[in-house]
Amino acid sequence: MGLLKEIFSYGFMTRAFIVGGLVALCASLLGVILVLKRYSMIGDGLSHVGFGALSIAMVMNVAPLSIAVPVVVAAAFFLLRISENGKMKGDAAIGIISSSAIALGVTITALSSGMNADVYSYMFGSVLSMGREDVILSVILSIVVLTIFCLFYDKIFAITFDEAFAKATGTKVDFYNMLLAFLTAITIVVGMRIMGTMLISGLIIFPALSSMRIFRSFKSVMLSAAIISVCCFFIGIIISYAWAIPTGASIVLSNLGIFLIFVLLGKILGRD
Repeated sequence: MGLLKEIFSYGFMTRAFIVGGLVALCASLLGVILVLKRYSMIGDGLSHVGFGALSIAMVMNVAPLSIAVPVVVAAAFFLLRISENGKMKGDAAIGIISSSAIALGVTITALSSGMNADVYSYMFGSVLSMGREDVILSVILSIVVLTIFCLFYDKIFAITFDEAFAKATGTKVDFYNMLLAFLTAITIVVGMRIMGTMLISGLIIFPALSSMRIFRSFKSVMLSAAIISVCCFFIGIIISYAWAIPTGASIVLSNLGIFLIFVLLGKILGRD
């Protein structure tokens, strides 16, 4: 309790808990959809694009989110289009775009300021990187993501399990796939400040995979993933503060620990 009181006595830690909790919730809900649709690595690709965008923002000396949001959203739409036209597999498209974005970001950084503390925090996460304006914008964007997801939950559910049937019933599959890409991009950008561009995809993938080791119904997996994601975020950020390790790394390791526990439980319960 003493440690928790100390943590919440700092404004930057309170901001991190607020934004991080919302991002963890958004990432877990979208993560279940992305894993089921076999788009789970899109988070990794978009986070690398985000690093390139953040590098450009630093050189231009403008607010990072003002550059990263439109760039990552555009990249998400582009990845979706490439995957749908059949000329290039989704994983190949992600690999090309992510590696190119990282190369661009590293080059821009090297030609400008070099690998300073700000760049390190963007790559691996830092609770100190969240300013007041970033918190306000991040909270607004997270609420927008959750609201849109809840409003179109039925349609997203339909395109997740059977796109052909959904299209036959009149559902605008292309529109809802684009909407899913948009929500994922926003979540990635908001989460990069705390998790880091190298680790944000873990916040999307791990909770979904952990839940699927135990639960079978879609709603139970979604609910379990949300609880796991938020709890692992809180545990990870407390560990990060107590032992002075990068925030993103401690959160991902917390998720890894839960995943291994759920794998063991799944075997015990005969879920494999």
